[in-house]
Amino acid sequence: MDVLWLSRLQFAAATFFHFLFVPLTLGLSILIAIMETIYVRTGDEDYKRMAKFWGKLFLINFAIGVVTGITLEFQFGTNWSRYSRYVGDIFGSLLAIEASLAFFLESTFIAVWALGWNKLSAKAHAVTIWLVAAAGSLSAVWILIANAWMQHPVGYVIRNGRAELNDFFAVITQSAAVHQIIHTLSGAYVLAGFFVMGISAYHLLRKQETVLFTKSFRMGLFFALIFAVLAVGQGHANGAKVAAIQPAKLAAMESLWETTKSAPQYLLVIPDEKNERNVLEFGAMPGALSLLAYHDSEATVQGIKDFPPDERPPVMVPFIAFRIMVGLGFLFLALTVYGWFRRNDLGGNPGFLKVMLFALPLPYIANEAGWMLAEVGRQPWVVYGVMKTAEAVSPISGAQVMTSLAAFVLVYSLLGAVAFYLMVTYARKGPEPVPVAAAMGGTENA
Repeated sequence: MDVLWLSRLQFAAATFFHFLFVPLTLGLSILIAIMETIYVRTGDEDYKRMAKFWGKLFLINFAIGVVTGITLEFQFGTNWSRYSRYVGDIFGSLLAIEASLAFFLESTFIAVWALGWNKLSAKAHAVTIWLVAAAGSLSAVWILIANAWMQHPVGYVIRNGRAELNDFFAVITQSAAVHQIIHTLSGAYVLAGFFVMGISAYHLLRKQETVLFTKSFRMGLFFALIFAVLAVGQGHANGAKVAAIQPAKLAAMESLWETTKSAPQYLLVIPDEKNERNVLEFGAMPGALSLLAYHDSEATVQGIKDFPPDERPPVMVPFIAFRIMVGLGFLFLALTVYGWFRRNDLGGNPGFLKVMLFALPLPYIANEAGWMLAEVGRQPWVVYGVMKTAEAVSPISGAQVMTSLAAFVLVYSLLGAVAFYLMVTYARKGPEPVPVAAAMGGTENA
């Protein structure tokens, strides 16, 4: 049993499972904060009930995300100790800031928010969820900075046989980090918007709490529309950044084997990775790839064969993941634009509501595909150009990794089943009934 392959499989499984929960936590916390703020400003009880309803789903999602995130970080010490030893001065400092600052703030105020509905004033309570939302996004920023450093290492020197930090400001401000933060957070916010729209569509199709879920749907729609536009637009800039810092990844994404001037893009390509060629290239658009990557239709784009065999990423996985991510990104944009023009007659568009209900899983797929592209496309490097993945694995036996992998699969399967059951149960149940006093024209204590 190959230790490297098993360790990569275990880390991938843990990461992809964990990332099922992270994007929704980031986006839904902001939407709940907006709902509660509207309640405070207007006194509209629908928005308070909305905040409580979506808040239950948020808390379930957050709890599973925390558990899976903690076990994920343990692997840096168990499976990737050589990596931790070599770059711990840089990577470890970034994760330490995330845990001690952002995550501590988030976990503290989420407890205050969850338990403080009848103990804090309405304004103070709304402030707590804004702090949760801000801390959650700040936590993501630090983790994305750490990952961006792995994609494009800067601000370090090799000293005493390891990479040591010598320019912290360069690490946290490099353009690769900025691009990754904007693109990843946009994807997370799109997911949250589609999550709200999908569950709202479920209730609207059954004509349950139509006023409340119409408001929820419109809020999720507006939120997803904004960030779908940003994700698509910034995705192009992110692609140009990849061309500049990881040309091998770009070549794999496009299945470009030969270095080509005025490189074309094709409507349909079928790679043949074994024979280092494409078995089908249909619908050539001359110079399109050069234009998109380097803003010059005459620019030369490096092909996969231009890189040493031991420094080439696999082709098929980045190639497919890239197309899934881009295709779904444009679909999200189309659906939200269409929904914007239909937002005032949702009840009269049951077909659109059904589409949005069944579209709920698609942003999860798009986000996972994006991470697959980023991580697999970086191979064989764990830190691009500095340390290969094979050099980072711990000196342990394959049997040990196989045992821990089996345990991860078992525990995560149970956690996933529990999370799915609870989310579906509470989503179908809907919000709490209108308080009797409010239904009779009275007021409820904030």
